[in-house]
Amino acid sequence: MSQSALTIFDAQRRLVPERRLSFDAPARAQALEALRRAVLDHEGQIIAALAEDFGKPEAEVLLTEILPVLSEIRLAQRKVKSWARDRRVGPTLTSFGTSARIRREPRGVCLIIAPWNYPLNLALGPLVSCLAAGNSAVVKPSELTPATSGVIAKIIAAAFDPDLVAVIEGGVETSTELLALPFDHIFFTGSPEVGRIVMTAAAKHLSTVTLELGGKSPVIVGPGADLAQAADWITFGKLTNSGQTCIAPDHLFVHEAVREAFLPLLRARMARALEGAPMARIVSPRHAARLESLLQEAEEGGAKVLRQGSSAGTQMAPALVSALTPQMRLEQEEIFGPILPVIPFRDPAAVLARINARPKPLALYVFEKDRDFIDQVITSTSSGGVGVNLTVLHYSHEGLPFGGVNHSGHGAAHGEWGFLAFSHQRAILQNRFSPLRMIFPPWTGQRLRLIRWAKRLIGGGAATKS
Repeated sequence: MSQSALTIFDAQRRLVPERRLSFDAPARAQALEALRRAVLDHEGQIIAALAEDFGKPEAEVLLTEILPVLSEIRLAQRKVKSWARDRRVGPTLTSFGTSARIRREPRGVCLIIAPWNYPLNLALGPLVSCLAAGNSAVVKPSELTPATSGVIAKIIAAAFDPDLVAVIEGGVETSTELLALPFDHIFFTGSPEVGRIVMTAAAKHLSTVTLELGGKSPVIVGPGADLAQAADWITFGKLTNSGQTCIAPDHLFVHEAVREAFLPLLRARMARALEGAPMARIVSPRHAARLESLLQEAEEGGAKVLRQGSSAGTQMAPALVSALTPQMRLEQEEIFGPILPVIPFRDPAAVLARINARPKPLALYVFEKDRDFIDQVITSTSSGGVGVNLTVLHYSHEGLPFGGVNHSGHGAAHGEWGFLAFSHQRAILQNRFSPLRMIFPPWTGQRLRLIRWAKRLIGGGAATKS
């Protein structure tokens, strides 16, 4: 165990009792303001770091990294007082004469493990929720984006003392050391495979966890879809960050009635998207080689690969793939890149059965005008979120929970849902003038009759006979 990690953890843990008293809603709002100012002060460095790490264009950095964090901060600053307020709960028959409330109390010292694909957003976004809920935090950025990791460390150092928020940089060994500590809550964003490791480590201390994972998010283009709209949104969802997005469309089911009309539209829309600034690079040569191997295996197995341009190193051109077989890795693995398998269908029920045969995805998208078709898709499947006639935008809606289900994640983030993830719902019941002493033993005579009466009132049925 590195001394720095243990020292920081112990310092934050020692201050938990004091922070429960002093880190109230106004103090949390001030902390969030310090974070907001630090992000804005380092905006140029953020843009430069993400360009260095994997070539993200400035517009994409603003849209997908900086704006989401600022939006989370603004919402939390406005709402933290109401979110943190006790919730009154009405009386029940069995608690007559008492008052009940729920206190949303901080969990304590939290660990945030961020991924590489949106390294700023997915480090600082959860931190906003963590601070709004009254906790301290250790943030572990991804080692695969070292320039951005360094800027995150500067932002946090400018805004906070390390006994409130600290950044610890490093690789797998550092993550392993941190997971050995008894954090009160762990917020992890990454792959399901690593999510299992995090959950196993958390179980040793019975720490609570929020897992934002991934999966093969399908998109369905129905026979009544607005095809131009579908082409626009699928292109946006798939090519943003070069497909290195946990909720990017992973594979496309397109109805045979519109397939011939739709695919040229999709190719044209992708070509137009590539006319501006270059797409983000694939994060590493290893990941780029993996994506190329997926295409090579598909081609060798008889699939048709249609590339939208040429690839060079980690700058990868988008590709549409058709005529796949179920055994191909493109059908089995989460792609996480600018490759989109295209699968024609006639029977919607067969598509839904195919989706349900896989682990539950983080997102599901359907393009269709017919409400019955849309309702059938939503009702017949399970996923973390759903986009109807759009992709990925549900991530940014402040009022919606963002999270997965089972294989694609546990728990939810963003807005009040993120606040709740970092809070313990503490039940408080206070005796005011309760007559419920009548339930104390000995249970004879009048007391037994009262209990029987309560049973009939609540559960129905005839009175119990002596």
